[in-house]
Amino acid sequence: MQILGKANMVALSFPSSFVSTNHDAPPEEFRWIASVFIGIVMCIIVYQVTGFISLLCFNGYSRLKKMERVEWKNRGFSTFHALVVAFASLYLLLLSDQFKEDSHGKSIINHTSTLSDTILGGILMDGHHNGGAHLHMKRVSLGYFLSDLGMIFWHFPALGGWEYVLHHGLSMFSIFLSLMSGQGQIYILMVLFTESTTPFVNLRWYLDVAGQKNSKLYLCNGILLFLGWLVARIILFIIFFIHMLLHFDQVKQIFDLGFYSLLVVGPILALMNFFWFWKIAKGLVKTLSKARHNT
Repeated sequence: MQILGKANMVALSFPSSFVSTNHDAPPEEFRWIASVFIGIVMCIIVYQVTGFISLLCFNGYSRLKKMERVEWKNRGFSTFHALVVAFASLYLLLLSDQFKEDSHGKSIINHTSTLSDTILGGILMDGHHNGGAHLHMKRVSLGYFLSDLGMIFWHFPALGGWEYVLHHGLSMFSIFLSLMSGQGQIYILMVLFTESTTPFVNLRWYLDVAGQKNSKLYLCNGILLFLGWLVARIILFIIFFIHMLLHFDQVKQIFDLGFYSLLVVGPILALMNFFWFWKIAKGLVKTLSKARHNT
C-alpha cells in the first residue's frame, strides 16, 4: 500500500539544500558545476600523465597502435578514479561514524558526511554545507563518468559497447539524483566501492596487450579479480539489498523518482555484475586449465 501510495504522487520535488542560502559563499550551483569540472580536469590530467609515464617506463608503449594507446591512457584515469572513490567509500562506510545506524539522530537515508579536504584538498568546502566532501567526491565521480562516457562515444565501440553506456548512464543518473536530493547516499557509496575491482580489470588488459597472458602475474591478477569481484560486486550487492529491506521504512521516505530509481537501478547493476562475474569465472577456469597443461 505504501508503494502504491507513492505511485499516485507525481510531483518530483527536490530538497531545497541544492540552492545555497549562504550569501557569503559561492552559490551551490556554482560549486556543484565546479566540482564536476574538477573531475573532468582530473581525468584529462591523469590521461596525459599516464601517456607520458608509459612512454618513459614501458618500451612497448611506443609500438602500440593508436587506438591501443588511447585505451591505455583511458584505463589509466579509470584506475586512478577507482582507487580514489574506493578508498574514500571504504573510509566513509566503515571507518567513520557518518553512516552508523545510531549516529546523527536521523534516518540512515539522510546521513551525510563532513569529511574535509582529504578528497579535494579542502576546495569548494564551507562550514554551512553539511554534505561535505563525499558530495564533492561523488561530483568528481560524475565528472569521471562524463569523461569516460564521452570517450566511449567518441571512439565507439573501441572502448566499450552499449553495456558500458548503460552502466555509466545508470551510475550518473543515480549520482545526480543523490546529489540533488541529499538522500540515499549510503547506497551510492556502496556502489562506488564496487569500482575497487577496476584496477584488476585494467591490469589484465595491460598484461594482455603487453603479451604477458602466460605470466604468473596474469594468473595471480585473474584470481584476485575473481575474488575481488565476488566480494565487491556480488556479496556487496547482496548486503546492499538486505540493508534496503531491513531499512525499507526509511527507504520509502526518499523522494519519488529516487525511490523508484533505487528499486530499478540497483537490480539492473546487480544483474550486469553477475553476468560479468560469470564471464570472469569462465576466463579464470580457462587460464587455470592452460596453466596446468603447460606445467
